[in-house]
Amino acid sequence: MTVKISSIGLKGLEGYRVQVQVQASKGKESMVIVGLPDACVKESKERVLSAVRTMHCDVTDYKIVVNLSPAEQKKNGSFFDLAMAIGLMKEMGEFKEKIPEDSVFIGALSLDGTVEKVEGMLPAIIAAKSLECKRVYMPYDPLIPLDMLEGMECIVIQHVDDVLMHLSGQELLPIHLAPKAIEVAEPSFIYAKDFRDIIGHEQAKEAFEIAAAGEHNVLMSGPPGCGKSLFAEAFPSILPPLTKEAQLEVISLYQLAKETLASPQIAPYRNPHHSSSSVAIVGGGTNPKPGEISLAHRGVLFLDEMAEFQKKTLDMLRQPLESGKVTISRAQSTVTYPCSFILLAAMNPCPCGYLGSRSHYCTCTPKQVQSYQNKISGPVTDRMDILLFLQSVHLDQPATERMSSAVIRKRVEKARERQYERYQEQVCNAKVSFEKLLEISPLQEHQMNMIRQVASKQHWSNRVQIKVIRLARTISDLAGSKDITDEAIWQAITLRRGNILKEQIKAGKR
Repeated sequence: MTVKISSIGLKGLEGYRVQVQVQASKGKESMVIVGLPDACVKESKERVLSAVRTMHCDVTDYKIVVNLSPAEQKKNGSFFDLAMAIGLMKEMGEFKEKIPEDSVFIGALSLDGTVEKVEGMLPAIIAAKSLECKRVYMPYDPLIPLDMLEGMECIVIQHVDDVLMHLSGQELLPIHLAPKAIEVAEPSFIYAKDFRDIIGHEQAKEAFEIAAAGEHNVLMSGPPGCGKSLFAEAFPSILPPLTKEAQLEVISLYQLAKETLASPQIAPYRNPHHSSSSVAIVGGGTNPKPGEISLAHRGVLFLDEMAEFQKKTLDMLRQPLESGKVTISRAQSTVTYPCSFILLAAMNPCPCGYLGSRSHYCTCTPKQVQSYQNKISGPVTDRMDILLFLQSVHLDQPATERMSSAVIRKRVEKARERQYERYQEQVCNAKVSFEKLLEISPLQEHQMNMIRQVASKQHWSNRVQIKVIRLARTISDLAGSKDITDEAIWQAITLRRGNILKEQIKAGKR
């Protein structure tokens, strides 16, 4: 007889059902695990045998074979310890109760039978829910928001014996009520920076509000001290709080990367140093893990001093910016991580930093300026929605009432609600397919002619023209307009004009 019991395996953030098949027969005492297990899975046989002996299960003179199906899929991690132990005890006749087919077992074992948490439990539980499993047996982990996993019965256990008790119909100790103890607090929206702290830059503030409403990418350029980093640090404060679905995705990615998440309700903000390697930015390694672009999923990735990043690293962002996911292929496995983020980038206009400055003289030659700006390739610049050139602002400006991030955030939330209602899904103008955007919000012929004329003069690619239309749709949403207006198109064209830096270079030549 062969006992079959379900568990969950992970391939990146994607989970799949693993059927643990256990068979025991008289013979030389041994335990063999097949089904492409890695070293960690192979070592589990010692943990499983020790745990079942602790439960007074005699496996002496038995040959035990464990098959992890599907056999062609590589298995990694210690997810399957608990399932193997329960299957072995069922095979040895230690309990008679039937193991429900819609139940999955996740957890590592210590030598005394204690069930311990494993890396990546939350994405495994989410995968079990998507596979229509009704119940999951798992160890306690305070970082897992069980109250958000609606439609899934999570049985929190401490020992293998707790599983046997629950399968026999006995109630467990109150630890399985853990969801009440880890309820997520209401978001307090405490941010390090607020838009109220920014003096002047009214047009730039409006541009960032548009970027937040439609999830558009922004490239800032300007002399040192003009406020580029301050804008980036304050930008998360005008983003809406994350939905439950987004929170689960973000928590899962941070658990896989073994990173600490400040608050699951607030959009993540990542600011890697320009010396970071391509693996750190995009993800990878011998055992692939999420990189900075995945840790910025549903949030913001800020690349300060963008021109100082390796050109190869920046070019690796091209595909993730388009698709919202990154696929990492290694000899051991191929994994895919989500990476739908808003890219904020900042750079100086020239090597010395003062090209176009009102207070300093630029000492760079036109050739040096051109060489410096060419570090940002055309395809990367093409993927930026908004191009901003910032100037330094004097602090002695007349005192005016500056709008707080909370007020701007409310307008952003209303604009996003209009987009969600229009597309019947939680997707913004910058991410929705262009065909769907034009189908719901068609442009008039004279509006298309406006864009064609400017695109011809500016030598814009088709991608840039599409981004202008997306920007115009977001500007119209902020204004409460059902259709894309002519004013919105002109404003979008102004935000995307890339000839500002070229004019600065010409000024430097003179």
